[in-house]
Amino acid sequence: MIRFLLNVLWLIFGGGLVLAIGYGIAALICFVLVVTIPFGVASLRLAVYSLWPFGRTLVPKPGAGVASGLANVLWVVLAGWWLALSHILAGIALCVTIIGIPFGIANFKLVPAAFWPLGRELVDIP
Repeated sequence: MIRFLLNVLWLIFGGGLVLAIGYGIAALICFVLVVTIPFGVASLRLAVYSLWPFGRTLVPKPGAGVASGLANVLWVVLAGWWLALSHILAGIALCVTIIGIPFGIANFKLVPAAFWPLGRELVDIP
């Protein structure tokens, strides 16, 4: 019940909807540029994760190989570093207020996902 409440508050006040829309637009752009379809899939995964982050985590996908590692390096150069930096800055700003601390922690949880998204899958925390 607490996770549900935190997710609803995150969606409204924590910027979850804005993040999900941003990642969704990035995914659409990646799908239009056919070569970047794997980045579009990763961006959609990040959109779903940023929409409802409490009670979920990203874990390494067992079948991910060298290609996902190389694609992650390209992702870091093109998009990952500024996405991770924006989550860090938003997390710091939210942690300044006491009521924003859970949302700041959720932003910090999104940093590794934004920095290195390929070769991972979204799972529920028991």
